Amino acid sequence: MASIFSHGLVAYTLTKVVDAKSSKLLVFLAIGSSMLPDLDVIGFALGIDYLDPFGHRGFSHSIVFAVIWTTLLTFFFGNSRKLVVAVVLFLSTISHGILDAMTSGGKGVGFFIPFDNSRYFFPFRGIKVSPIGVEKFFSEWGIRVIMSEIQYIAMPCIIILLLHYFMSKKSDV
Repeated sequence: MASIFSHGLVAYTLTKVVDAKSSKLLVFLAIGSSMLPDLDVIGFALGIDYLDPFGHRGFSHSIVFAVIWTTLLTFFFGNSRKLVVAVVLFLSTISHGILDAMTSGGKGVGFFIPFDNSRYFFPFRGIKVSPIGVEKFFSEWGIRVIMSEIQYIAMPCIIILLLHYFMSKKSDV
């Protein structure tokens, strides 16, 4: 998996690009939604096998989960701009699985669970898989993860945010 920092950065970037005047609540919900799928790691403690549909990178990383989660949050927190809120929340939630499918480890992402239990990776897998657990993150492995995430996630997000900022300033003139 990519680290929670990168998942949050992607959600923040998506929020600002889709809705430049987004509320703090929408930014918070988007970042939380991008991190939420990894709560499936509690399955390890419950004895749920990695490749089980409810195992790590399973249902909580699927398109169906993103739709259900987006629908719930949009119902409770959507205002007059429900479509914008729904787009931001869906993209933020599904971005989690997309990033995980670009990592160097794990057993793939169950994008189509519950219809198909297959796990998938993308051809590009340059993002180093993040260790599970805080103590392992602060190690040589964690440093390699951070460096790959800076290269493949943080820098593109920063470039997108800067371009978006300067393009919006230009259109304000």
